[in-house]
Amino acid sequence: MQNKRKICVVTGTRAEYGLLSGLMDSISKEDSMQLQIIATGTHLEPEFGSTYKQIEADGFYIDKKVEMSLSSDTPKGIVKSMGIEFVGIADAYDELNPDLIIVLGDRYEIFVAVSVAMMLRLPVAHLHGGEATFGAIDESIRHSITKMSHVHFTSTDEYRDRVVQLGENPINIYNVGAIGIDNINNMELLSKQQLEDDLSFKFGAKNILVTFHPATLEATSSKTQFRQVLNALDELEDTQIIFTKANADADGRVINHMIDDYVANNQQKTIGFTSMGQLRYLSALKYVDMVLGNSSSGIIEAPYFKIGTVNVGARQDGRIKPESVIDCQTDKESVASAIQSVYSNEFQEKLKTMDSPYGDGEAAKMIMEVLKTVKLDNIVYKKFYDTKETT
Repeated sequence: MQNKRKICVVTGTRAEYGLLSGLMDSISKEDSMQLQIIATGTHLEPEFGSTYKQIEADGFYIDKKVEMSLSSDTPKGIVKSMGIEFVGIADAYDELNPDLIIVLGDRYEIFVAVSVAMMLRLPVAHLHGGEATFGAIDESIRHSITKMSHVHFTSTDEYRDRVVQLGENPINIYNVGAIGIDNINNMELLSKQQLEDDLSFKFGAKNILVTFHPATLEATSSKTQFRQVLNALDELEDTQIIFTKANADADGRVINHMIDDYVANNQQKTIGFTSMGQLRYLSALKYVDMVLGNSSSGIIEAPYFKIGTVNVGARQDGRIKPESVIDCQTDKESVASAIQSVYSNEFQEKLKTMDSPYGDGEAAKMIMEVLKTVKLDNIVYKKFYDTKETT
């Protein structure tokens, strides 16, 4: 009997796990594959919801939990946490001996996981490479991960071309669309009443979902930016607001403390969550009027619900944005004006016929076909693909 191909998924955050969960389920059910899971980062931190428990509640076995000790969100503190992860990831790979590692995105936890894989000559498959986010340090991390990876699954043709531009061989680059769309199509979302009961929160005439993360390369501080967002929210009437807390980037705790204070002072119209989970988050998108903040979910997932997105600041500059996204500056007046634009009759009519460039929700299916057939022998010994030599 042929040995199963050991596919190791490394996940460090609630959001990234939510995107990967459908693919992980497909791998676990494939006879020719053995799913391995390494959980690290905020998954293991009580402050961020200990979301490894959600992975286990979904029926997955976590093969290795790699601690990072995310006790500080200063740049120096994060670097120290990365150092701890380097050691733990190396030990985990040594014990699990995977045939292929799968990662998604552009965070420092994943940068560590892929750096270790490179040194151990383990093949890596990377999802969502080739994208651009000029306002965040994620930009550099993402492209670095691309150069250390060997199989690439991009979300648009333009992003695929950028991975080629980075010197990767087109033979191993596949445009499959955004994997988050799979969950929207495949998941049975909660009814409005079920969601209200689950959240202990009542929707109103107007409803906004706020997801704001630190903008790690912008000139003004995350605290200053988010204060302007809250000031704009103060001006709204008859509006219910759901906050999802920030990730473990530099200044993430500052934003989370501000959310806690704001919710405490506005209990009749707000609620905040460290982690909503994929089901509740996607269900919320179905019933809110817009997403407000600087998260990629407002650009990739929100458009499929025909709702608007107010994208604040430069964190997502460079991404391909559907017409449902309204960009604004980080001052109160710009945020307030963008919110009003989303509610305008003209914009609401445009939403009805708007299309998105991020695929049709078949990403996991296409990825699985590649995972079954891609040849891994000697794939780590790759050459720079020079586009000048092929034109």
